[in-house]
Amino acid sequence: MNKLYPDAASALDGLLRNDMLIAAGGFGLCGLPERLLDAIRDSGVTGLTFASNNAGIDNEGIGKLLRTRQVKKMISSYVGENKEFERQYLAGELEVEFCPQGTLAERMRAGGAGIPAFYTRTGVGTLVAEGKEHKQFPDRDGVMQTYILERGIFADLAIIKAWKADETGNIVFRKTARNFNLPAATCGKVCVAEVEEVVPAGSLDPDHIHLPGVYVDRFICGAPYEKKIEFRTVRQREAA
Repeated sequence: MNKLYPDAASALDGLLRNDMLIAAGGFGLCGLPERLLDAIRDSGVTGLTFASNNAGIDNEGIGKLLRTRQVKKMISSYVGENKEFERQYLAGELEVEFCPQGTLAERMRAGGAGIPAFYTRTGVGTLVAEGKEHKQFPDRDGVMQTYILERGIFADLAIIKAWKADETGNIVFRKTARNFNLPAATCGKVCVAEVEEVVPAGSLDPDHIHLPGVYVDRFICGAPYEKKIEFRTVRQREAA
């Protein structure tokens, strides 16, 4: 079965529909599935819910789909670098489910493992806990603590960005670009990846593969990529 597609639009053909839940990898602009996000934007689907650490920045990543009003809801940890996100949220145009970063990663991982829900102490006593089931459990010292129930994320589609893939879809991430890509990949009914390089089957060291090809349904080579930086900060050179 050939999983390698010529471009993002063909890799997503037949997978997109209105009002679907998409799990997206990336952290800021690092490890962002930008080719796939562009193709989703160009498809014109609407009413989307994204589970993603953040919404990119203005007009980058998911931020592009916010501009075109294709996103109905964000399940996110951090949204501070996106002014359009802020504007839509404050205007009541965008639904937001804030989720602590570790909890979001675990919700994706749980979905990928078939775990419908789990208890965590993170968020107890905050707005995050409102409307969620509370339960008492002893901690490792035997002291009773309050936990809240968080639900696993089962996405209709997962889109991720990686460094290399072999021809069968085994994937290697590069450094911090692994971020949310790995848990996002496993929690989708279908996973579509974009990579910087495709290598022959058998050329990757099995011990270095981060995501086995069994989790990857389709992938593309999206190179070349411009390695974008969110903020460039420099200091004034001191006089000699």
